[in-house]
Amino acid sequence: MARTERPAVKSVGTAFEILDALKGLDGAGLSELARHLDIPKSTVHNYLSTLRQEQYVTKSGDRYRVGLRFLELGAYSRHREELFRVAKPDVDRLAAETGELANVLVEEHGKGIYLYRAQGADAVTVKAHVGTRIPLHTAALGKAIMAHLPSERVDDIVERHGLGGPTAQSIDSRDALDASLEAVRERGVAFDDEERLDGLRCVAAPVRADDGRVLGAISVAGPTNRFRGERFREELPQKVLETANVIELNVTHS
Repeated sequence: MARTERPAVKSVGTAFEILDALKGLDGAGLSELARHLDIPKSTVHNYLSTLRQEQYVTKSGDRYRVGLRFLELGAYSRHREELFRVAKPDVDRLAAETGELANVLVEEHGKGIYLYRAQGADAVTVKAHVGTRIPLHTAALGKAIMAHLPSERVDDIVERHGLGGPTAQSIDSRDALDASLEAVRERGVAFDDEERLDGLRCVAAPVRADDGRVLGAISVAGPTNRFRGERFREELPQKVLETANVIELNVTHS
């Protein structure tokens, strides 16, 4: 299992590799986990025992799973984010007015992280939840953020995480990415036309501080049969821009 950076403390890195593997495997037995990570069973057992003792891992029968104690840490981290606290009521309103799925995304360590999601009456259910991390270039939300990052930061993200993605429409070249980000800066909004999920379109706008820093992005997403024509290209972008503007004012003056 390759790492892009070697942890300064190897044991901490190994613990998180085990936790990531438990998440990816949706729980695993000791032997399965050891094979998956190519780590001796005795070593994996020692780590799992410590993680259970500290209540970060649970065991049912012979299967280990990530524990709910992480929920406490995640909730604490989210509530520390000013954008979450300020944007939540306006994103709720956006979801109610459009009937669709509304989202808040922030960037951390070069990935996009869903900070909040609100469902309108007709919202689709997608395989993502608060805390899900995604490649920034694969979603309108991420492109809205990347378009307003310093160029050297974009270079670093691309070098670290690469391009390409889960669908045939995902951006897979730097020229295409640069053109897409320039279009975001010109229009003020980003579009995602089945670039992250087949059958799903999205419209997003950045949320920026008064000094120009990008704090995150908000969006509405829905199926291609409802996100088309004037609604996709004009009506929804206007609603997303208006909501982003209100959030920016509230962040500035809160």
